[in-house]
Amino acid sequence: MSQCNCDNPLVPELVQVSHIIEETSDIKTFYVSTMEGKKPFTPQPGQLGMVSLLNIGEGMFSITAQGENHLEFAIKKCGMLTDALHEIKTGQMIGVRGPYGNGFPIEKCLGKDMLFIGGGIGLAPVRSLIKYCFEHRDDFGSIDIVYGARSMADLCFKEDLFEQWPQEHNTKVHVTVDSGDENCPCNIGFVPAFLERINPEPQDKMVVLCGPPVMIKFCLQVLKKMGFTDDQVITTLEMRMKCGVGKCGRCNIGSKFVCLDGPVFTMAELNGLPNEF
Repeated sequence: MSQCNCDNPLVPELVQVSHIIEETSDIKTFYVSTMEGKKPFTPQPGQLGMVSLLNIGEGMFSITAQGENHLEFAIKKCGMLTDALHEIKTGQMIGVRGPYGNGFPIEKCLGKDMLFIGGGIGLAPVRSLIKYCFEHRDDFGSIDIVYGARSMADLCFKEDLFEQWPQEHNTKVHVTVDSGDENCPCNIGFVPAFLERINPEPQDKMVVLCGPPVMIKFCLQVLKKMGFTDDQVITTLEMRMKCGVGKCGRCNIGSKFVCLDGPVFTMAELNGLPNEF
């Protein structure tokens, strides 16, 4: 696990929200920088940060991307803290601490073809590794990105999906929505059925999967039918991350602490744990 780079891992650093993108009606991406205009810390793809708002609370969120001087958090509105975060404006100060978690196993993916599968806000953590692959393009083979949401209006990161990523070398982007009309520019249907139709070959390929539990369940069945092994499939249990330092005792699954041993696991590793996730 990468260690938190702050002096006290429980004390947040004050940062400023420098830019806000409204991805959907209930998802916003927040760019944050230190008061000196620098990046608060340098996370590995798949790591998380604890975001706090004074007098409201704090919560663990995946870091969906980073720039030279900022971090990006894509946050879905789903509770008191996230509701309050969605009300803040550019220039407001919030707290951030981290990074936490193990991140994606990049060395295991080097030289492999990559298949990314995301659903809804589940694309947020996956996006951090997708962007890493593009930044180190020669280290990876072909890249396929399969992403789905309920409707066109619910698709996150539309500029990436329809403008940026399709321009990348040896990359295909496959987008589907649960429902749409004849003018819909992408496939209509659920992600598992769409994945089965795309029918990717399992040879020399790693899969990174994140989304709603029901999507993951049926995608795993499809992948298994195609011949993918549990060791080829990586997912993240970031929703089980709690304090980030393994002290509160609320993230354990059997003998594993998600905050310390995860949140990224292969399906082979998860199959060795109690079915509590």
